[in-house]
Amino acid sequence: MMLEWEGKALLRHAGVAVPAGQVVRHGSEVATFEGKVAVKAQVRSGGRGKSGGVLRADTLDAARQAVDAVMAMRFVGEAPEAALIEGWQSIARELYLSVVVDSAAAGYALLYAPQGGVDIESGPPPARYDIGPARNFRAWQFRATIEAVETDVAVRERVVTLAERLVRLAAGRDCTTIEINPLAVLEDGALMALDAKVVRDDWAHFRQQDIAAMQEADKLRQPPLVQACLDMQHMYVPLDGDVALISGGAGMTMGVMDMIKDLGGAPACFLDCSPGPASTRGYRPAFAMLDADPRVKVILVSVFGGGTHMDRVASAMRDIMPTRTSKKPVVFRLDGTHVDQVDGILADIGARNHASLEAAVEESVRLAKEIA
Repeated sequence: MMLEWEGKALLRHAGVAVPAGQVVRHGSEVATFEGKVAVKAQVRSGGRGKSGGVLRADTLDAARQAVDAVMAMRFVGEAPEAALIEGWQSIARELYLSVVVDSAAAGYALLYAPQGGVDIESGPPPARYDIGPARNFRAWQFRATIEAVETDVAVRERVVTLAERLVRLAAGRDCTTIEINPLAVLEDGALMALDAKVVRDDWAHFRQQDIAAMQEADKLRQPPLVQACLDMQHMYVPLDGDVALISGGAGMTMGVMDMIKDLGGAPACFLDCSPGPASTRGYRPAFAMLDADPRVKVILVSVFGGGTHMDRVASAMRDIMPTRTSKKPVVFRLDGTHVDQVDGILADIGARNHASLEAAVEESVRLAKEIA
């Protein structure tokens, strides 16, 4: 997800009105301004407004103090990357407008509510217009969808125009979500995006240079061991448990994580190594990272596949295990092509392949509970 100021820059480029602002990281960086301002923590998690991440300041000194205050806050454990300072707007109404990718719409869907703001979830569900491919957007259909909830004709027509811009922006810049909440109706009737939640499709990096640049910047912010895993195109998400999982395929990984929970354990990570499922080079950084993680007590290797040869996976494990300095136990469940050769290969390092995934997960959970 983009930071608010990044998303607003994208909206501004598409012709959507947004407040002028300054992006700073320390109170001392705040430049001179006129009037009252909003100081907003720039984080990628939600719920910032309810958590005190938006402060009002009436003077330059107050704004500088507010910047330092929000930069010291944490939001779901996330530290702000910056603070955005914008002029405090005088608004007549707050609306809600978003365009999202939704499988139920077979493409894009537009959502609109005539009352926006931090309590949007407590109100009635937004009016919904399923578009499908962006080229299917029809202004008259969206107008008909929202006319029952938006009785102000002038506002409705401005929303229709804005919605078309958002759909074009989403399609052209590979956005899976563009959410404006609140979308403000100013006192002169104009619409302005006071907040923006924009999510891009990470897999569009090959055609969107800015997405590729953001991914590289995110990777460089990670610890070196995590960077090594990301260089191998592993999908890695740290969690709070103690049973680490090395698996192949997102569906397989999610299923095994659920099984760990069902059997009384707690997964320590989502780690999908499917881009290099039979490569020693691919698995080595994953083991290095998990061995160095003090939360991890046990490592479960669960790989299944037809195209992936299990004898090659087992050979990779045989090469890696003697090089580890960690004593953390490793539990194996490999199943698929050439699985009949796995037992003999793992026997070379004193390991065994479990007969079922359930048995492997049960042993992993048991070992984690036994290790202090």
